[in-house]
Amino acid sequence: MNAARLTERVARESYGRLLAQLAARTRDVAAAEDALSEAFAAALKSWPHTGAPDNPEGWLFAAAKRKLIDAARRAETARAGEAELKRAAEEVEAEMAERALPDRRLGLLFACAHPEIDPAARTPLMLQTVLGLSAERIAAAFMIEPAAMSQRLVRAKKRIAEAKIPFDVPPPEEWPERLGAVLQAIYAAYAEGWTDACGEDAERRALAEGALWLARIATAQTNDPEAAALVALILMLEARRPARRDAAGAYAPLDEQDVRLWRRDLVEEAVRIMARLAPHAEEAGRFQIEAGIQHAHLARYFALPVNWGLIESLYIQLAAIVDSPAVKLNAVAARARRAAPEEALAALDALVAAEIALKSYQPYWALRADLLSRMERTEAARAAYDEAIARESDGAVRRFLLARKARL
Repeated sequence: MNAARLTERVARESYGRLLAQLAARTRDVAAAEDALSEAFAAALKSWPHTGAPDNPEGWLFAAAKRKLIDAARRAETARAGEAELKRAAEEVEAEMAERALPDRRLGLLFACAHPEIDPAARTPLMLQTVLGLSAERIAAAFMIEPAAMSQRLVRAKKRIAEAKIPFDVPPPEEWPERLGAVLQAIYAAYAEGWTDACGEDAERRALAEGALWLARIATAQTNDPEAAALVALILMLEARRPARRDAAGAYAPLDEQDVRLWRRDLVEEAVRIMARLAPHAEEAGRFQIEAGIQHAHLARYFALPVNWGLIESLYIQLAAIVDSPAVKLNAVAARARRAAPEEALAALDALVAAEIALKSYQPYWALRADLLSRMERTEAARAAYDEAIARESDGAVRRFLLARKARL
């Protein structure tokens, strides 16, 4: 493997682990990032001539550590600070004697999700510090100006230093609150990646892959059922990605997807995780319920009927946790699959009367149009389809809705 490829692989696999170690004691994430960037640049310059070291991760850590200490000296940092850096380096180098760097990425995730950090910055901060994604790439995925995203990240890193936020994993009794923020941020990153239906957008593909990786880190280090459920949830959603558009690029709704295109490896891994989570069903949290919903949808993959009653029940449970109008709408949509359209429309009318914001939500109008068409209220259905089409930005979904309207 040439030096460039090796450096790229180490960066992808070890960036967050190295950064967490470098920043854990100083809490200066920006300085640690700079030192690590210089270390990678030095590797690209040195390794083609000297050959790759036996322990590339250790080489990079040592190089970055030296650059951090040099920077501290140039900035005339207090001797205590420099001594702390050296002491931290000695501790880690002792670990490195066994060629294994302690993995403090989960501590870094907890730092990024600390209550002192602006909630809007938590997910981007995780993506940059743990995965090494650039501010420009994150900004493109979140549809924010790069300068604005850079400022948001700079403020968040500064806050970590000012508030002396620890890079430690809190004790298990604090996990329900703290780990929940970590998992929500990871899922928010995945949700952005999910908007790229075909997986052709590099930025959003990186978000989806990175979110799964972060969820795996959280699961491996906490053994928490909610973290494991998030992994299963992402796996089941990713398994369906190849079927979200047909060969011609047309939108395929979930119940019309060709299940032969679903990724078998991801489905099987998710099913194994769900089996392990079964004993925790009584105390299921948000992600266990969401994973349960997607697990119920796997019935088609195994040539079994979908249990829409179970799905409706799970959405109702989920709504009690997240209090989301969209989740409540999904519960009504599940009822519509097993009840008369008149009954489902009455439930939909009752919901929108309580959640008026749904009138600006495309899925509400699409569901309404479908129910009206089943009741043969053609003109009202056409009007509802027009409302749904006007609120949809995805060209493939717009064409799907237009085709449904044309069938009337």
